[in-house]
Amino acid sequence: MSTSLRLGVAEFRARPGRALLPGVALVVGVACLLAALVLSDALTRSVDEGAPLTPASVGHVVDVRNVQGGSTAKLDDALITKLSSVGRAVPVQVAQADLLDGNGRAGEHRAEVNVQQPDLARWPLAEGKQPTADNEVAVDKITAFERDLQPGDKIQLASADGKPFDVTVSGVLKRGGLDSRPVLVAGPDLARKLDPQPFTKEVWVLGGSREAVTSAAGAAYWVSDPRPDADKIGNDLTFILLPFSVLALATAVFVAAATFRAVYAQRQRQTALLRCIGAQRGPLVRRSLLEAFVTGAAAGVGGALLGGPMAWLLARTFDATGISALFGAVELSPELLPSLGYVILGVVVAAVLSVMAAVRPAINAARVSPLAALRDADNEVPPRSVRRLRLVFGILFTAGAGLLALAAIAAKGTAGAPLAVTFSAIAAVTGLFWILGPVTVPFIARLFGKIGGTQWKLAGAEVRRMPARSASVALPLLLASSMVTFFLVLLGGAQEMTYSYANEQRPDATVVDAGQRPLPEIPAQPGVEASVALHKIDDGVSGADPAQFNAWLKAQDATGAGQLAEGVALAPDWFDRPFVEANGKQYKVVGSIPGRLTGYTSIVGGVTSGPAEKVLVALKPGVDPAEFRAGMQAALPANPTVIVETDADERAEAERYMHLGTVLMMVLLGLSVAVAVTGIGTALTISVQERRKELALRRALGVTQGGLQGGVIAEAIMLALVGVIGGGVLGFAYAQIAILSVGIDMSLPGLKVVLPLVIGALAVVLLAVIAAFGPSRGASRIRPAAGLASG
Repeated sequence: MSTSLRLGVAEFRARPGRALLPGVALVVGVACLLAALVLSDALTRSVDEGAPLTPASVGHVVDVRNVQGGSTAKLDDALITKLSSVGRAVPVQVAQADLLDGNGRAGEHRAEVNVQQPDLARWPLAEGKQPTADNEVAVDKITAFERDLQPGDKIQLASADGKPFDVTVSGVLKRGGLDSRPVLVAGPDLARKLDPQPFTKEVWVLGGSREAVTSAAGAAYWVSDPRPDADKIGNDLTFILLPFSVLALATAVFVAAATFRAVYAQRQRQTALLRCIGAQRGPLVRRSLLEAFVTGAAAGVGGALLGGPMAWLLARTFDATGISALFGAVELSPELLPSLGYVILGVVVAAVLSVMAAVRPAINAARVSPLAALRDADNEVPPRSVRRLRLVFGILFTAGAGLLALAAIAAKGTAGAPLAVTFSAIAAVTGLFWILGPVTVPFIARLFGKIGGTQWKLAGAEVRRMPARSASVALPLLLASSMVTFFLVLLGGAQEMTYSYANEQRPDATVVDAGQRPLPEIPAQPGVEASVALHKIDDGVSGADPAQFNAWLKAQDATGAGQLAEGVALAPDWFDRPFVEANGKQYKVVGSIPGRLTGYTSIVGGVTSGPAEKVLVALKPGVDPAEFRAGMQAALPANPTVIVETDADERAEAERYMHLGTVLMMVLLGLSVAVAVTGIGTALTISVQERRKELALRRALGVTQGGLQGGVIAEAIMLALVGVIGGGVLGFAYAQIAILSVGIDMSLPGLKVVLPLVIGALAVVLLAVIAAFGPSRGASRIRPAAGLASG
């Protein structure tokens, strides 16, 4: 052990740069891991610190008991009266309200109003004070951020009858509304003005014994102890980011293993000399593993220090793209310096993974015979038996991948199809790019070598000279690229499916009240081909004038819809009963109508009494729905809660979610790409060290410093393109196989997915150029005389 220790220390003292080179990828990998943990902490803290807290004075919580078949019990005034005989009974209620924008109009998403008693404050504030007066509210932090609100500012709400009135912002909550949906806190009087029928979640009882409360509530209700942190999410958000950071760390292990292999091969002459003078394989392996342990520990410290800044950059990216708002957070502030526990975690993880990555390269290096290692070898040429065995196993794995892919398509729609796709992809990567990598990667590089000049041809020759190393460098980038392509193509396919769903027959425009209030008289607007008012009769059933409804159907070009007549009904196309029941009457169903056209509501002909709940509008060809909305809102200044929903709105909402999903996937999977690109930099560093004589000879023959730099950069670009193109083709192919195997009608995406992939590929090439900057500078500084004299 002492001999191993001395040999390892001697290697670090002699060539510290080469000894620490395999840890470069681990630095980035550990930084990704700790960035995910630190950012998850900040995200969890941001969400949990705003969770409502149950006041300490609450002794019991009453809720409806869950029974099989449902329960008819309600948390109503009668229950509160019973519980009041035991102690103070306080309903915990949530109301709905319309928060008006700067133009005095309601939005599509209503605000959640949490009712709070003045003496039972439960919502933590970031600033200001709790609402106490009838004209005060507290707003969530995202609404305050987006509208630049501070305590003392005025906002407009709509009362239950739709009339606007001003309230004062008393405070800003620590909580943020999910996906920027407003959350307010108000007192009971203001809440009743906004919503006369709030939803009661549970009832608090202050005072009284458990037995007395249970007896007063009755058998239909459940009495429990209060849970102060019942609404906290704990560390659930960690599992959103952690899998991607673990994936980046796994990529770092691949890169580190390839670098260890190259480093050990570079000093094989030294290993052979040690073997000639009697060194055993065991001490040599232990020396290598000790070096790997020290390298990993140093990488862990570096990664821990980079974790905080990387988390900060991710936080700013999430804020800028709107991803933070999806989780109810904004302006995340992760710690720039990690805690001692995270530093220890980073050191331990990096050291262990470094040793794991070095085991196989260390054993293989120690197995090289002294005579073979002392010979000069300019390229990697494995024995013929090894090549034959590699070819056999590569073909078997590739054929198995093809059979599994066919089996996945044959098992379309079953639970086994996704498993077959997964194992097929694993087998394909293993066969084509791991086992047959020394053949596949040079073949792809040869294709690129034909499209460039001299520098490209020399770069292709270098890739072919060290095929195993080139394959090891390209494999992590190829895996990352294939995963990015796979998920983006699937997301794009889902987006296309959403568009297809959104393109189902539906009204050009629908005029409704945001709070489901009765509509006022709707003034005529230019650009309208036909319109019809729907009058609510019962839940899921509306009445309409037959002539207007049929004219609207014709103008809407609704296919598959029947004609409406007096006293009969048209039902949604999924409705399978011969009659529609409403208000104790039965109406015969004489035809169907596409459900999206009416919002899955049955239509009865001739029943038009009472105010309208909805107006369906068919616009003339070429009329802009946004202009129609603006005209309608301008014509109803006294009705701020009347909104216009258009077909384009739903498509835009679906596109927004898909865009956020695409950005989130590219950012998180981009961590693995960034780690994989470091492998290119380390491989080129080793390559420049090995080719000092060759590079010096080029300089002696007249190649400029810029020419040498260009050659190294060309090699980096070629390796990046091999990984990006190979991974892109593989990911695209398996995305297609996955689409065929799920049993859902999902088409391949178009330019909206191709464009991010092209931009991502250009970014990878740019990162590869940056990674090659150091090795290329080192190559250009080689002096011809000194380089030719080196051994």
